[in-house]
Amino acid sequence: MPARFKPCDEELVFEKTPPSHFEVRPGFAAKIRPALALLAGVSLTACTSGPDYVPPAAPAPAQFKESKGWKIAKPIDTLDRGAWWSVYKDPRLSSLMSQVEISNQTVTAAAAAYEQARALIREAQAGYFPTVTNSYNITGTHEGGAVTGTGTSTTRVTFNPVANATWEIDVWGRVRRTVESDAAAAQVSAADLQNAKLSAQATLASAYFNMRAAESLKTLLDKTVVEYKKTLEIVRNQYAAGTVSQADVVTAETQVLNTQAASIATDVTRALNEHAIAVLIGKPPADLTLARGALAYTPPHIPVTVPSALLERRPDIAAAERTLQEENALIGVAVANFYPTVNLTGMFGFAGATPLPITAANEAWTLVGSVTQTVFDGGLRSAQLAAAKAAYEQNVATYRQTVLTSFEQVEDALASIRILTQELRKWEEAIKQARLAVEVYLNQYRAGTVSFTTVVVAEATLLADEESGLAVRQSLFIASVSLIEALGGGWDTSLLPSLDGLSTVPTLTPPL
Repeated sequence: MPARFKPCDEELVFEKTPPSHFEVRPGFAAKIRPALALLAGVSLTACTSGPDYVPPAAPAPAQFKESKGWKIAKPIDTLDRGAWWSVYKDPRLSSLMSQVEISNQTVTAAAAAYEQARALIREAQAGYFPTVTNSYNITGTHEGGAVTGTGTSTTRVTFNPVANATWEIDVWGRVRRTVESDAAAAQVSAADLQNAKLSAQATLASAYFNMRAAESLKTLLDKTVVEYKKTLEIVRNQYAAGTVSQADVVTAETQVLNTQAASIATDVTRALNEHAIAVLIGKPPADLTLARGALAYTPPHIPVTVPSALLERRPDIAAAERTLQEENALIGVAVANFYPTVNLTGMFGFAGATPLPITAANEAWTLVGSVTQTVFDGGLRSAQLAAAKAAYEQNVATYRQTVLTSFEQVEDALASIRILTQELRKWEEAIKQARLAVEVYLNQYRAGTVSFTTVVVAEATLLADEESGLAVRQSLFIASVSLIEALGGGWDTSLLPSLDGLSTVPTLTPPL
């Protein structure tokens, strides 16, 4: 198949209706050779109906609004292709992430969809070639003596191997546009596969950091229980000395029990996230048990590129853009329907009284060419063309909306990281002050200058501040995952299968 064809004039008008068919008889073999040569030449130099694809402009700002203070990434700063999670420097996370592409069922389904799309290309490419069928007919006839007029009956058996072929010559590029559309659809499917991988990986990373945050919260609560027990011991000593009432002892014991209960409750969150991770890597929850760990203190710095680079890095944007070429090619298919179809049908076979030998003396063949033009269809083709153009315009809007949404997601993640980082600094300062307050009030309680209620309030404030600080750190990690996902991970459009490669006609092998 030629790689490129000139577009046909969509306004071409036939002054006369082409003949419906012409027939070539065996005796005219010498005359059909020029016609066959002409048809072959037309097929190889034919034009392609419809407009050639030109990517539409996308609304891309010069820079991200929330990127102030962010250094624009250089090529050496970019995320690793595929293994974007390596920036977290967490071997256990990397081990889990590597299993998503292999075992995640959503990704497996997307991979199967891509293979289906490639098969549809080959299905369309079959239109480049004639369809050939063969048959072997055996016909027996008998005539009685009265029929023959000789008084002797006659029986004849005819053996007739026949090959039949039909071929619609792609003069106007309908098949070529169909192949182009299917090849672009395969690219869409390939981008969807990458998007499914990225989505599953980001979901797993979020579940992983949520699990680690739950473990860190449990560690915090267990440490707090130890501190509360020390406070309880102080209260009991004060009660034994007769300086405080039993109410202080009961309050301190309640404080310990409440914190122990909260510590146990964190196991629910951890279990749910561990189960989610198991499913994301294609395992039943019963088959995955992760060792306990802790949430890292701060997420890594994520390199941010200029907005225009985002158009090349997000698989969902690539899928939306490739859909445009798919729909644009279908406009060409609708245009080609206005032109006449050129068909060749032929038969070649032998007829004889014995199966073998087959000789040239009993050969028979026919070749019929037809040119068919629809002169009235009630507006069907015009409606189909209008629908194809409308579908293209609809997908242009979808593409631009996808681009806008991607910018919004990047801006959201950048804003979240910037604001949460500022918030975390304040919580760290508050934690220091709250811890100091607890120490001061405990000393004053020992001296009998403040009530135990003051100590309880101070300790509760410290724990609340520590929990809030941990929640902000957790949110920072989730925001970093969202930013990486919004930036497309380590993917870019150069990883898509090429359109020419997908459109290449495969080597034909005869059926078994």
